[in-house]
Amino acid sequence: MEQTYDVTIIGGGIVGTATALSILKSKPLKLLLLEAEASLAAHQTGNNSGVIHSGIYYKPGSLKATNCTTGRNMLYSFCEEHNIPFDKCGKIVIASNKEEVTALNLLEERGRANGLTGLKRISSSEIKEYEPHASGIDGLFVPQTGIVDYTLVTNKYAEQIRDYGGVIKTNSKVTSVKKDGKEFIIFTKFDEFKTKFVVNCGGLQSDRIAKLFGVDPKLQIIPFRGEYYKLKKEKEYLVKNLIYPVPDINFPFLGVHFTRMIQGGVEAGPNAVLAFKREGYKKTDFSIRDVLEMKFYPGFWKMAAKYYKMGFQEFRRSFNKKLFVQSLQKLIPEIQMNDIEVGGSGVRAQALERDGKLCDDFRIVEAEKMIHILNAPSPAATASLSIGKTISEMVIKRYAKEVL
Repeated sequence: MEQTYDVTIIGGGIVGTATALSILKSKPLKLLLLEAEASLAAHQTGNNSGVIHSGIYYKPGSLKATNCTTGRNMLYSFCEEHNIPFDKCGKIVIASNKEEVTALNLLEERGRANGLTGLKRISSSEIKEYEPHASGIDGLFVPQTGIVDYTLVTNKYAEQIRDYGGVIKTNSKVTSVKKDGKEFIIFTKFDEFKTKFVVNCGGLQSDRIAKLFGVDPKLQIIPFRGEYYKLKKEKEYLVKNLIYPVPDINFPFLGVHFTRMIQGGVEAGPNAVLAFKREGYKKTDFSIRDVLEMKFYPGFWKMAAKYYKMGFQEFRRSFNKKLFVQSLQKLIPEIQMNDIEVGGSGVRAQALERDGKLCDDFRIVEAEKMIHILNAPSPAATASLSIGKTISEMVIKRYAKEVL
């Protein structure tokens, strides 16, 4: 049966639900949210380590920086208001050599430029006061960082969406689209829906969804799997909160680190390896379609030529526990092979430009009666309420101009 809506959100992750909630809070539109899987937060949202990011890594003035700073505070307030467990525990970033100290200086400058207060440089001996088993030559304490369960957050967003009259349909993968006068008809396996405006928050499928609506995304989603180990229960004492290395700020991954989880336990990782399936959480997962799309995308080979050495190292570490442990020992020297066991994994939807450049900032593309969020990597979960508010304002302004 055909049903008609004012706005349809495609994608039931944390960005899609935050956007839907913000729209409904601002204007009483008839809103539909479609999620392909049987539950919300099934992919990037539900498979990350639950860190509430401070905003220290991001280039000042970027969408990542501005939304992370604003969104972090909004998220803490939301969790307090709705009794969602969180811990604003802070983290330390550790430099292991002199070259990393230079990068740590830049990181501190970025943090201050992004409005972080209370940042504290800590000496080699002071590191032990925060993390008794960690080691490094210099460090930085970041008090704004915290931990939370983003699936709980997403489900709370969904509860409020329904309270505001929004409709959420799971098991509703968009299979095709056609234009019907001034409206779109969206087809799923079991239903079809008419809608006047579309917001694509499809994450790992966002570029394909854009193409279904006749929009050239001018990028392609390349999946990178983050593989985690976890500390055995009897070794969890080695980590009090969060311990990070100094990252390469020119690369969108933060390096192997330790994360205490809000549900209990400590994760160690991740590796960042190319996945051969967009929803490929296991090493053996493989999709012919996904692999062929990468193979015939010129940007992929340009990226590979630039980062093949780093990629090879990540693959080696993926299949070699000893190499993984050596990375962990940079931060906690006493950790041993038998202290960790295989943990979970997640897949990052990394947008790649046609020239081989990794898209580092959020990417939002507008078209007639449509908005497509084509790149929303970390810190998208932290920034979800801020991103949702930004997109909501765009939708309401465009809806008034293009639909009414």
